Amino acid sequence: MAIGNQQSTIGNALVECVPNFSEGRKIETVERLAQAIETVETACVLDTHIDPDHNRSVITFVAEPRFVVEAAVNAVSLAAELIDMRQHQGVHPRLGATDVLPFIPIRGMTMDDCVSLAHLAGERIARELSIPVFFYERAALRPERLNLEDVRRGALELLREQIAVEPSRAPDVGPLTVHARAGAIAVGARPFLIAFNVNLNTRDVLVARAIARVVRARHGGLPFVKALGFELSTRGMVQVSMNLVNYEATGMVQAYEAVRDEAARIGVEVFSTEIVGLVPEKALDRNAEYFKKLENLTADKILENRLRNCG
Repeated sequence: MAIGNQQSTIGNALVECVPNFSEGRKIETVERLAQAIETVETACVLDTHIDPDHNRSVITFVAEPRFVVEAAVNAVSLAAELIDMRQHQGVHPRLGATDVLPFIPIRGMTMDDCVSLAHLAGERIARELSIPVFFYERAALRPERLNLEDVRRGALELLREQIAVEPSRAPDVGPLTVHARAGAIAVGARPFLIAFNVNLNTRDVLVARAIARVVRARHGGLPFVKALGFELSTRGMVQVSMNLVNYEATGMVQAYEAVRDEAARIGVEVFSTEIVGLVPEKALDRNAEYFKKLENLTADKILENRLRNCG
């Protein structure tokens, strides 16, 4: 897989982009998407995560600001060719072949800069690919689209029914119909977040959903935590999948302990933990209980290490 092959020297200003694709079972498709990104000057793929149960992949890349939109649009365009949402099945909510496309300031960039890049990318996707675009988080043009979960409510199936008849579901740019193959896309700008999962030793997905509801900020749980519960059918267990959107305020220790304690109250044990994408070194607590249960932590999962490999 093409990870970190781009040898161009990256300048001082740096943007991270983390497209999420609705494909987690065809490794060759994800490889082609990563390669399409790295054809653009300074674009460097830092990490690729593939999940067959979610039928979803996450590619993390960085590029200089003047090249990051081109790399992102390349990937969205290829995904529209390779992924047919009419055939897609998976447990994770999604809007399209490229579900979300967030831009994150890493170095020498402000959030406003990334908002501008998100709007530019969205306008190109709508104009060049005829895919309806919804701007979310810091790039939102409507207050009701600040939260991704509100934009994605009902997923592609409900959007397909409502996009042309419900003004509240009209895209910010693009046609009033979903793309036949590629569906729709949410394009945004946001701070760096940690995607952190806790896998539970039960097959009862209702347990994971109940715990997710308890811990998520939206329902009075942990601040800055988004959470969903999923079944991992290939592994015979369930997962509480979390986004820690301000990990300095609520980190992996607090998120893990909240899930663990709620699971214990129900009589369920934690099986393992997982980080999706990259994590800053300072966010890790190597003495914590969650750290000992991490399935997939290697040196390549640490953001600073991957950035050094990009030159």
